Amino acid sequence: MAAAGGVPGLEAQRREVEAAEQRGLRAGERWYLLENHWYQQWKEYVESGDQNSSSFPGHINNSELFEDLESFRLKERLVESEEYVLVPEDVWNKLVSWYGLEHDQPPIERKVVELPSTQKVEVYPVELYLCQHNDLDSPVTAQFSRVDTIDTVLQEARHQFEVPPEDETRVWVKNSDGSCERLRNIHMTVLDACLSTGQVVIMETRNKDGTWPSSRPHVMRNSVEDEELYRGQPGVCGLTNLGNTCFMNSAFQCLSNVPPLTEYFLNNHYLGELNFSNPLGMKGEIAEAYADLVKQAWSGHHRAIVPRFFKTKVGHFASQFLGYQQHDAQELLSFLLDGLHEDLNRVKRKEYVELRDAAGRPDEEVAEEAWRNHKRRNDSIIVDIFHGLFKSTLVCPACGKVSVTFDPFCYLSAPLPVSQERTMELFFIYMDPRRKPQQHRVVVPKAGKVLDLCVALAKHTGVPAEQMMVADVFSHRFYKLYQADEALSCILDRDDIFVYEVVGGLAEPGGALVLPVYLRERAPPRDGDPGYGVVLFGHPLLVSVPRAQLSWDALYGLLLERLSRYVRRPESGSEEEEEEESEEEHLYCPQANGLSEGEEEEAAPGEGPASQAEEGSSGDSGGPPSPPQATPPPTANRPKRKCRRQRLLFTVRPVNANGTSERPALPGEGFALHAQPYIAIDWDSDMKKRYYDEEEAEGYVKHECMGHVQRRQPVKLRECVELFTTVETLEEENPWYCPTCKRHQLATKKLDLWALPEVLIIHLKRFSYTRLAREKLDTLVEFPIRDLDFSDFIIKPRVDVAPAPHKYDLIAVSNHYGSLRDGHYTTFARNKDSGQWFYFDDSSVSPVAEAQIESKAAYVLFYQRQDRIRPPCTAPCPRPPDAGGGCCSDSMEVD
Repeated sequence: MAAAGGVPGLEAQRREVEAAEQRGLRAGERWYLLENHWYQQWKEYVESGDQNSSSFPGHINNSELFEDLESFRLKERLVESEEYVLVPEDVWNKLVSWYGLEHDQPPIERKVVELPSTQKVEVYPVELYLCQHNDLDSPVTAQFSRVDTIDTVLQEARHQFEVPPEDETRVWVKNSDGSCERLRNIHMTVLDACLSTGQVVIMETRNKDGTWPSSRPHVMRNSVEDEELYRGQPGVCGLTNLGNTCFMNSAFQCLSNVPPLTEYFLNNHYLGELNFSNPLGMKGEIAEAYADLVKQAWSGHHRAIVPRFFKTKVGHFASQFLGYQQHDAQELLSFLLDGLHEDLNRVKRKEYVELRDAAGRPDEEVAEEAWRNHKRRNDSIIVDIFHGLFKSTLVCPACGKVSVTFDPFCYLSAPLPVSQERTMELFFIYMDPRRKPQQHRVVVPKAGKVLDLCVALAKHTGVPAEQMMVADVFSHRFYKLYQADEALSCILDRDDIFVYEVVGGLAEPGGALVLPVYLRERAPPRDGDPGYGVVLFGHPLLVSVPRAQLSWDALYGLLLERLSRYVRRPESGSEEEEEEESEEEHLYCPQANGLSEGEEEEAAPGEGPASQAEEGSSGDSGGPPSPPQATPPPTANRPKRKCRRQRLLFTVRPVNANGTSERPALPGEGFALHAQPYIAIDWDSDMKKRYYDEEEAEGYVKHECMGHVQRRQPVKLRECVELFTTVETLEEENPWYCPTCKRHQLATKKLDLWALPEVLIIHLKRFSYTRLAREKLDTLVEFPIRDLDFSDFIIKPRVDVAPAPHKYDLIAVSNHYGSLRDGHYTTFARNKDSGQWFYFDDSSVSPVAEAQIESKAAYVLFYQRQDRIRPPCTAPCPRPPDAGGGCCSDSMEVD
């Protein structure tokens, strides 16, 4: 039953709202925030069915959602379903028409935006400060959805500042460094333009004389007049690092210094070849963004430019380059070359081409057919400059079937000769306590086992490999004890490896037991704290203990002997202490070696210095228990006697593998063998200072092998190309389907060079990824600056008398410095106009001598065929008047 005034009944209201709320989100829809308390009151009201109920909610009141009732700014960090609910536009309109909105309160309207793999209501939009170029101190705050276009921002600015419709405007965004960047593409969204809350957007209105205010020096720095004063050499222009974008800067500088490609863009030849319909392309946007950057870099008006627009475009079309993580410059080069090719592909509609096998036909015929088929689908400036042709030969190991195909390529990925050996540095610890540790450098197989390391070390030391144990020592403790059959790839170059001479094993039945031993120092008690702190120090030991001597007092003597090189024994009588004992208790009073005076038999389990020396530290609050003592006979009513004993230099305790806490021994046992026992030698600070020689303990000697430094021999680029053309067997993950055998086979594969392009890109595969390890190869590759001759590698028969042009000169190098996980990219490039080499390091550009170009950092090499190289200009080269892309339209700074 409808209520008065056309308001539907309560049940009808409930049904209408619930039906609308069950509809899912759709991008572009408008939803509204509603204060949750009011919404719950309304639900209670309509569910009551009584229009006269006291739960009538009244006008919609969202005051609890605002910070204040003047600016009506939404509170931060509101929680959905607790403080507000979201309702679609039709529900909001109905509720407002039924109940009204509190006076002067604006509706809180939000848009549904489509984000990767989800749609959501954008509760907190981007808040920008809008201002005019002539009044930067009076910004107006406005909120925009991330899916709003820059045109929406522009129209809002025109509305706020009441710009007449006949006036022309454009907008700039002010960066954190004070510079301004023009937002040229008004169809780009706020998200794609990387606009964030708090940024300033400046609206610029064209003057009546047709000029822009950015040309006025009293308003903008780097104005047109100022820029005209700077006339640098075209192409000698840096790129600002936006945050880990050195890989992008290096890739661009290499491509920018490829003469035929740069001249193609500077002369605007690309405008007639933009392909907006290619489904594999990017609607011409990558080509246009690259062209803009090239024109700015070669305008001669900039020392450095900010490639933000280009970075945004790359990230938009290749999500792997989104954000500001470090990436591989070669991967970006591959994307750029492919993207530019598809955006500039002259083939508007690609036809289906069926590939045929050689089937015994002459190579010339098959190669010509393959190149013709490639050009039927791919025809662009990139193909003209960078594409060559491989010959690929596959041979089935079972039936001998030979398959020959010719495939186009854009660059050569040349492997580096990889050594199958590695050099490892380590310390060897002899069992003889008089001998200092020795530092060794050994050569072992990369894919070897720990036993191989011991065998190599045995040749230096004369100690059998079976009597060695290998350990990784970190922070004065054993980080890992290696087994002989473990792979050496588990050991990194930065690990501190110690190899110990031992007899026996960790859990070897019979014979000796190998005990890991830590050195610890008991710190003095702090003020008000009766407990003692324990600090590890020195190098841990692996000590072979005969199982017949597995008692605490015997172990004390054995450890004292093992430390004798740097632990001084006290003189007789100098470290005695006196205490009262019962008549029979003297049987349990050990001497310096842990045995009663005049006796040689082994003490009972649990007896010994580790327990007797706890006097003075037995009150440790919360401290770990000591090894259990043997229970002496009752001493009640027995006469007391004085007992003088030799004070111990240290105490021995069982500890855990980290050496940080004591591990209690089981009652009645002399030594706990139910798990790997770790032992700690605990020193009192005073005793350590008096008897422990730290300098001697840290001393070591270098074996003569340390004097032989194995220098890596440089590799010639020719060797890398030879490796590229070497026969290889396919891996199990990538078998070849043999049409004769009708099954997948691990065929042999050989690549040969049939035809080379005008500009040859050689990618040196410095980054090695295997199942065992990842590494960067920093081998020096020697490459020629001039006269790189590929004549010996081209297998295409020569039909003319004149030699084919297979000589190349270097024009650019992308360098990578650092490790596999991080690093820095730079570029060496030869200027096409002057012939001078320059070093590009982000925004910094400096001349460089040719002798400095070859280095271990060389990663991607660009060579141009000699017959296509134009001699350098002796005077400034003429340039089209519209080819510069002057900087005044792409950079603006404000005072």
